[in-house]
Amino acid sequence: MNNRKRHVADIALSLFIEQGVQQTSIQEIIEQANISKGTFYNYFASKNECIAEILELLRYEASQTRLAIEVGKDSADRDVFIDQVSALIQMNEERHLHLLFEGLLHSNEQELKKLVLQHRLHELRWLQQRLVDIYGFNVEQISYEAAILLHGMIQHMLFMARITHSAYSLRQLIASIFSYMELILPNMIVTFVDLASVEMLEGRVSQRNVSKEEVIEAAHAILAQVVTNEQRELIVAFIEELERVEPRLSVLRAILPAIPQSFVQSPLEAQVQQFVNTAWFYVKVK
Repeated sequence: MNNRKRHVADIALSLFIEQGVQQTSIQEIIEQANISKGTFYNYFASKNECIAEILELLRYEASQTRLAIEVGKDSADRDVFIDQVSALIQMNEERHLHLLFEGLLHSNEQELKKLVLQHRLHELRWLQQRLVDIYGFNVEQISYEAAILLHGMIQHMLFMARITHSAYSLRQLIASIFSYMELILPNMIVTFVDLASVEMLEGRVSQRNVSKEEVIEAAHAILAQVVTNEQRELIVAFIEELERVEPRLSVLRAILPAIPQSFVQSPLEAQVQQFVNTAWFYVKVK
């Protein structure tokens, strides 16, 4: 997303939070961003597409924040995980993003509700993977249900803190909830029941798996066009790592952020961003 389009998206996000999604018109976004109607529709086909791209941008920013905290540290360190969750929630609370999600969920449009479910699913998948990183494959079978419980506990505690205006240490709150989760995990392993709700959630948002072959094909589609030596080297490095018998996720996560940066304001920027989003999804669920 180039700087001008990002500026419009930021203006739209501010209006959605301040006024509500349904109460904000495209015309208001145009006026606040000081752009023409044609420019808006050149960036976004509709208000819903604008919202979808905002959520995608939020996910990308979240992945960068988490990665920055994890770089050079042991991914199995529970304190790293607590720092990642705390930092992201702090950002979300400061930006009042809960108002955006509440507005989307209370809208009358199924498409908007589906966007929120897709966004939540990304969060759950990340939590699921991090639980496996920390506790190993012995919790893999219950990791999805555990992620749902952990996410729910965090969200409800934050909700109570907001409505009671309670003073609290965010990191201490997350650490305490995670400690509760650690007490629950052993019993979940013993009494595990495969919840149908998980299957229903997957089906509800129509989230399909991304294959390695699909990611590599998308990368080669970019290389088939006119790219600079730097851009080619980054994508080739990513492909070579992905094609290893055992790809190193830390290397893939280190390369991915540099790829879209090298294509900023390039004719291929949109195609590259779509590839990167697909690649991030593949890497996150591995």
